[in-house]
This record gives sequence, C-alpha cells and structure tokens, in this order.
Amino acid sequence: MERSFAKEIEALRLGAGDTFHGEGILAVTKALLQSGVSYVGGYQGAPVSHLIDVLVQSQDILDDLGIHLETCTNEASAAALLGASINYPARGCVTWKSIVGTNVASDALSNLASPGVIGGALIVIGEDYGEGASVIQERSHAYAMKSSMWLLDPRPDLPTIVRSVEKGFALSEASNTPVMLELRIRACHVTGEFPASDNIPATVSRNRRVEQPARFNYDRLAHPPATFAQEKLKLEQRLPAARKFIVENHLNEVMPGDLADVGIIVQGGLYNALNRALMNLGLSDAFGNSRVPMLVLNVTWPLVPEQLTAFCAGKRAVLMVEEGNPDYIEQALHATLRRADINTRVHGKGMLPAAGEYTIEVLTRGLLEFIAAEQPQIDIAAPRTAFSTMQDSRRAAQALIGPDLPLRPPTFCTGCPERPVFTAIKLVERQTGKLHIAADIGCHALATFAPFSTGNSILGYGMSLASMAGVGPLSEKRPLAVMGDGGFWHNGVLSGVASSMFNRGDGVLMVMQNGYTSATGVQYLPSSSGNRVDHQPGGSDIETTVKALGVRWVKRIRSYSLPEMVKALRTAITTAEQGLKVIIADGECQLARQRRLRVTEAKALKSGDRVVRTRFGIDDAVCTGDHSCIRLSGCPSLTIKPNPDPLRTDPVASVNSGCVGCGHCGEVAHAAVLCPSFYKTEIVHNPGWWDRFSDRLHRAVIARLGGRAATQPQPAAGE
Repeated sequence: MERSFAKEIEALRLGAGDTFHGEGILAVTKALLQSGVSYVGGYQGAPVSHLIDVLVQSQDILDDLGIHLETCTNEASAAALLGASINYPARGCVTWKSIVGTNVASDALSNLASPGVIGGALIVIGEDYGEGASVIQERSHAYAMKSSMWLLDPRPDLPTIVRSVEKGFALSEASNTPVMLELRIRACHVTGEFPASDNIPATVSRNRRVEQPARFNYDRLAHPPATFAQEKLKLEQRLPAARKFIVENHLNEVMPGDLADVGIIVQGGLYNALNRALMNLGLSDAFGNSRVPMLVLNVTWPLVPEQLTAFCAGKRAVLMVEEGNPDYIEQALHATLRRADINTRVHGKGMLPAAGEYTIEVLTRGLLEFIAAEQPQIDIAAPRTAFSTMQDSRRAAQALIGPDLPLRPPTFCTGCPERPVFTAIKLVERQTGKLHIAADIGCHALATFAPFSTGNSILGYGMSLASMAGVGPLSEKRPLAVMGDGGFWHNGVLSGVASSMFNRGDGVLMVMQNGYTSATGVQYLPSSSGNRVDHQPGGSDIETTVKALGVRWVKRIRSYSLPEMVKALRTAITTAEQGLKVIIADGECQLARQRRLRVTEAKALKSGDRVVRTRFGIDDAVCTGDHSCIRLSGCPSLTIKPNPDPLRTDPVASVNSGCVGCGHCGEVAHAAVLCPSFYKTEIVHNPGWWDRFSDRLHRAVIARLGGRAATQPQPAAGE
C-alpha cells in the first residue's frame, strides 16, 4: 500500500542550522531542494518508488520553490524530460527502478548523453540487484559506460548521499554530462541525520520562466553529423573534466589503516556491509576505523586512473569488492595497474562470488581467504572458528527442520480482484485444454505461482500481447495475453494493441483494470479515478482507447463475476471471429478499497450510522474436505483446520479472520459446481429498528424449527 509521508515531509522545510533526521529517500528529496532543482519527475517502481510519492505529497513545497513535477507513464518519458537541460540552465532530476527501467529509457538516455547538458541532469535509479530484487539480475554500470554518463554509488549514510546528490548536479554541469546516482534497497531506507541547508529556488523555474526559447544550435541535437563531433567531445573534453572534478572535490574516499601493504577497493554502496564483515574479523569497528586501508568509490564511472595507481602503489595486494557481473571495475583496475607498471596483485572474483548479492556472510568468507593469503601473520583463528560455528549452527537447524519445508512464494492479497480472473482461466482450460498464456510484469505475475501456475513468458512491462504475436500464427489454439492497466499505459497500448491491429493479429488480451499501479504502492494511472497531484479524474479510458485503435470485440466485466468471466473468456478463445479480442477485468485494487473503506466506516461508526460488513464462512458439517475451493481460488483467508467430526479424519476448509468479504470463494463454489458449504454473513453495526425486528423474527423461526426437529421421534438402535 502507498505510504503516507505527511509527517516526514515537514522536515523538508528545514534550513541552515537545523539537523535533518530521516531515511535515505527523504534525504535525497531534501538534497534536491537544497540543490536548486527546476523540475523533477519519474516513473514509480521499487526500490525508489516512494521518491515519487514523497515529491507528490510535497507539492506545496515544490510550488513555493516553483519546481515542476511530472509523473510519467514510463521511464522513457521520464528520461526524455531531462531534455530541458540540453538547452537551458535548468537542473532536473528523474527517477525509476533499474535495470528494467533503464532498459526502457535507454533510447532517450543515449540521445541525451550525446549532445550533453547545460543544466545539471541527475537520474536517481534504484539498483534492484540481489536475492531480494524483483527484476532480472543486471547492473546499470554498462549503461553508464556505453553512453558516457557518470555513475555515482554513494556510501550508504545520509551525509554522503546528500553530498552525492548536490555534487552530482555540479559534476553534471562541470562536464556537461548526465549523471546517474544508484541507490540499493538498503540505502533507500537507511536512517540517520545530516546538517540541513536552506532550500534554494532555481534560476529557471515555474516562478522564473525563460522569456525566449533557446537559440537554434544544430550542435545540440543528437543527429548526424553533430553526433560525430559529440563522440569526440565525450572523450576529449567531458571525461577529463569529470575526472578533474572528482579529484578536486574528493568524491571518492580513502580510509587509512595500519596494514599498509594490503588494501581494499570497494563500491561505495557496499561499504556498510564490508565494514560489518571486517568487524566480524576484528579488523574494524562500528565507526569505520578499519585496519585495512580502503578506497571507497562513491563514483564508479568514470574511474580516475591516478587515484587507483596512487592507492595501489607500494601495496602487495588489494581486494576488489565489486558486486555483480561482468566485473567492469576489476578489469579496469587490472588494465590501469599494468599500464602504470605496478605489480600489485589484484584479488576479486574468485575469492568473492562471480555473481549474486554480496551479503555480510559472503564478504566475511571472502575476507577470510584474502587475509589468510596476504596477511598470514594476523591471527584470525577465532573469527574463523566463530564463522564456521555460525554456519554449522545454520546447517544443524536446517537438519532439525528437515529439507522438505514447502516453499512460500508471494501471493495475491486477500480479496484481490485479479484472483477470480485466473480462477476463470483455470475453469476454461478444463474445457479447452491448456492455453498459451503470455504473462506480464505486475501483481498478476503472482499467478505464475501455485495454485494457478499459469504463464509461459514474461518479456517486459506491458509486453505480453507483443510477446505472443509469434505464437498465435503457429498454434491451433488462440493464445491469451494478461496485462495490467499499468502495463497497458506503460507500453502495451502501442507495442501490443496497436501492433496487433496493424498486423491483423488474432488473440485474446485480458486487461486487469484495478485502477492503480498496485505492485509498487498504489500509484495513480491515466485511467485512475483521480491523478497524483489534484486527485481529479485522469481523463483516459482503456475501453475507449482500444476501440479508437480499431478493436471491435471488447467486453468489460466485473472481476468478481466469475460465471460471466468464464463465459466471455470461453467465447473469446473459441469464437470463429478473427481479430484481437479484449476483455477488461474491472475491479478496484483491494488494498486501495480497504484503505478507503476503513476511513469511511470509522467515521460512520463514530457518528452512529448503520454499517454492514460482509464475511464468508464454511459449514463444517457440509464440507467434504475436497479443498477444490482452495486449489481454484488460492485465497490467503482460505485455510484448513481439523475436522470436528470424530468419525472423519480429513481436515475441513475454513475461512479465517482475514476475510474481506469479496465473495470469490462462494463464486468459485458455484461456478465450479463444488459443495454448498459456503455461507454469507452480514455483520450490522448500529442496527436500526428493521434490523432488530428482522433479527428477532429470524431467531424465533430458527428456534421454532429447531424445537420441532428436537421433538421428532428418533430411530431405535439398529433401525
């Protein structure tokens, strides 16, 4: 659910002499305001999605400073927003999740980096790498290298992050080059404090508009033949200017240590984990006083050869701590030292894993090997024993628990409106056989897990319809693409629907219209009932849009109407009519709905108004223990419990207190012709006279019928 920063954003008004307390993303926002930024924008997406949320909720502060806020439909439009800095002395910042977001933005980024910028251009990217990531495992480093953009990877403490933002703008202007600043998940949420400065109104802003457009200059266009000269400028002017700025402003840090004949070179974002691993070996403390000298690269591209050689000179060996693959920095370090005829041994991949997240455990293991090889006089027997004991304890715990623990993959929220759609798909497949299903990025991707286990490919946000374009002509059965409304506006409307119409495609597109970009925190869309800034209607509609593109077969169906969804889906799959069929599954995100209802119900209860809450349950005496309801719906509120009947051993299904009353379980029981064990209960708060009269009447009838049943003659034993 989207988090509210209503209280935290007040700290963004702090000025010189104040101390800012908060977490990483709030610090980034404050640094932007202190840097005199003219415009900000971006696309929501973890782990930096709430940078956009903070900016939106800080609209009053942005208005006071004249800062323009653009909430973009995808990362490409966000990157293109930085085009304002090509011709005007306006500082701009955009944000998205990498690496997938950077992939989408790559065209605009290349065309931005080629002519360069006059105003500082900063791209804050969430480096979603490691086992906790939600995207493919790639690094942003390659983009910075190929496009000659500079990449900051600040040490995860607030003063360094804030300084990196402020200096990032200055570096961009000093070298006329866009700058990327990557933040890992932990850096986004690290907490701390830093001395605040006054917020600075930009020289160019909504309050200080430019009087005349920029003069035409063909050299500022990313277009041949200007691009040939721009390529030379990157290498001959911008790169030296960037390296000079990095050195003069001490953006990279050298940490001294008494073990002077060895050293560690580390990406800034990994510094905290590395220091903790050194603490495990007794080679550092909580304040970062390491015995091993370190070169902390808060700028990982461009590298400054003179800094690398100065640090390595006189050292027997260094350990290069670079997370991910390829090992760009390690390769550059080897080349730099060899060119300078410095014979310092370089350890890196080998002692450390070639791929995967560098956790404290991973780094501790690598440091043990490095110290044993290059500092054998240091007694690390005790830390090695402690580390081995910890690993042995973990293995022992695993043995006690057993290897057969069931996996617990993420699943849809209770009452999610997308769950009934996948139940409908499973029911239709009982009649049509298995279908080719092109999945997409979003909440609906959770259907790839049990109990639905549907989806043959995921190729990008809003790309599901495009990804099945080659399947349809080769398949006897009509394929199905699943896409969210967020994916539709992000990419699917053009790469999917428009392309399918142009190529006369014949397939089925299921659009999950839940009203928000839900997977990243319930942000608004062009088709939402409100928008991010003033909560007025967005003005766009998916059904109208696909019809305008020429789609004739369009049906909008309430997501929870399972029989209707099954009928429409079966018709779309089996009809002889050619062409794209679009089904819009309409059902508001349950998290957003519950958030709204809780406030409304709380006010109604407080004022004494009548409030009705719906819950569902299962009659233990009727439940057969088949559990088809669970297999077809997968609702988290559906579980099992011991059978109360001593003569039956199979556990019965049960609805726990998490039920939100969506009714999907009952719909499944009816549509799948399951047992009639589900019942619906309405809980009435502040009942009126009719509610009380109806309750007394019902109780009287039940008591009467119950008494009559009790007076019926009972069969004798053996009858």
